[in-house]
Amino acid sequence: MDSFLQLILTLDMSIRLSVVLLLACLAGLFSERSGIVDIGLEGKMLIAAFFAAVVAYHSGSAWMGVLAGCAASLVFSMIHGLASITYRGNQLISGVAINFLASGLTVVIGNAWYQKGGQTPTLSGNSRFTAIELPFSRALSDVPVLGPIYSDLISGHNAIVYIAFLVVPLTWWVLFRTRFGLRLRAVGENPASVDTSGISVVRQRYQALIITGILCGIAGAYLSTAQAAGFGREMTAGRGYIALAALIFAKWRPWYAMGACLLFGLLEAISNLYPNINIFGLVTIPVQFTQALPYILTVVILAGFIGKAIPPRAGGEPYVKER
Repeated sequence: MDSFLQLILTLDMSIRLSVVLLLACLAGLFSERSGIVDIGLEGKMLIAAFFAAVVAYHSGSAWMGVLAGCAASLVFSMIHGLASITYRGNQLISGVAINFLASGLTVVIGNAWYQKGGQTPTLSGNSRFTAIELPFSRALSDVPVLGPIYSDLISGHNAIVYIAFLVVPLTWWVLFRTRFGLRLRAVGENPASVDTSGISVVRQRYQALIITGILCGIAGAYLSTAQAAGFGREMTAGRGYIALAALIFAKWRPWYAMGACLLFGLLEAISNLYPNINIFGLVTIPVQFTQALPYILTVVILAGFIGKAIPPRAGGEPYVKER
């Protein structure tokens, strides 16, 4: 295969694989900017993927699946809010509990309903998201260089892929150009000052968790109704944790978050497309190493090799209103 077309194929797969990470990373961005550490991104995506597949299968509509996934994720997000905001519990423990709860529920309910070891029936037709062909993509496909970039790399993705990348500038605008975003960031830095000015810290943080739940719901629905053809046991495969690592890598900024998620997507695409990499005919990198590349990068980032990343000052700390 021509090296340029091979590059296009790799980048195309990178985009598809980065969507889940990007949506989860932006979800974590909203919660952490408000001062809520959310380890439960993994669990929210997992429960969303399950109910999205279930509803899409029975309704015959992938969009109904997305709505169901968002609803399920919102329920878990509100559980996290109840534990960490209302009752001022430990946010890390609450997030881990959500991950365990989602992992167990999806297997138990899935096996009870379908007797497939926790899996759902295979989705087909309108139950899955299909590729969208952008205008003139076929006509321009034969144009050198620009044609394949437009027809094979930019065109041909499903609706959630385009939504995910549109959410990035929307997130930047909301956080840095609106009153809501200013208050949200202030709550994550100095909730006492925000409370003194008459703004409810509790309400701001719950609003952030609602956005987090919706974004995680879309991410989970993408996994089971677009990237795959149904729900599979533990299909999130640690992507929630990778999204948190990408968020730290991006230093809690939306545009940097997109770049970090694309990097993780590229590494996963390389592991899928090139399982055995041969270096100048001398050394062959085993498939196990290439498959572990995204997780190795996660460990490297969390170990602090990316420079100083300063989180919101009030992150992880429950706010107790002074009387």
